Amino acid sequence: MFLESANKSGWIEVICGSMFSGKTEELIRRLKRAKFANQRVEIFKPQLDIRYSAEDVVSHDANAIRCTPVESARNIMLLATDVDVIGIDEAQFFDESVVEVCREMANRGVRVIVAGLDMDFTGKPFGPMPDLMAEAEYVTKVHAICVRCGDLAHHSHRLSSDDKLVMLGERASYEPLCRHCFNRCRQEEEKRGKV
Repeated sequence: MFLESANKSGWIEVICGSMFSGKTEELIRRLKRAKFANQRVEIFKPQLDIRYSAEDVVSHDANAIRCTPVESARNIMLLATDVDVIGIDEAQFFDESVVEVCREMANRGVRVIVAGLDMDFTGKPFGPMPDLMAEAEYVTKVHAICVRCGDLAHHSHRLSSDDKLVMLGERASYEPLCRHCFNRCRQEEEKRGKV
């Protein structure tokens, strides 16, 4: 049910990794380059993400780009008309419909750039991210630095005992850890009965 363009080819790019790995920074960089090239760009994020700003996508390093917060990924289809590039930040907070939205937009000839956490705080795949990565033509996994040993980090370790899946947070709530340090922390938490 898509209109195929003879001269436009769309695709999906996914930028994934742990917290503090530079996902949003990379998303902003790609979107600003597209704007610099005079491409028509629209940026979206989940309405619930108001950590730094309600109307901007903001990296932990305070780089920002104007966006449209949406309650549902399906709203993107209604709002993204006549565009060349779509950016979606914090994709893990959307439901599975974000995968179909990205597929449909790419089929229409749009370049879709998605950023999100690939794993939740327990180390399990997060929401629609695995399906988005499978659907994407390009996947970039970025890494933070483990705050405990200095190795590459790809886990977002939650510092509080809150066990709800979605908990917006910053440096006071999460720390990036490598596999070894993350596993050691989880074992210590299990011993204390935190997990």
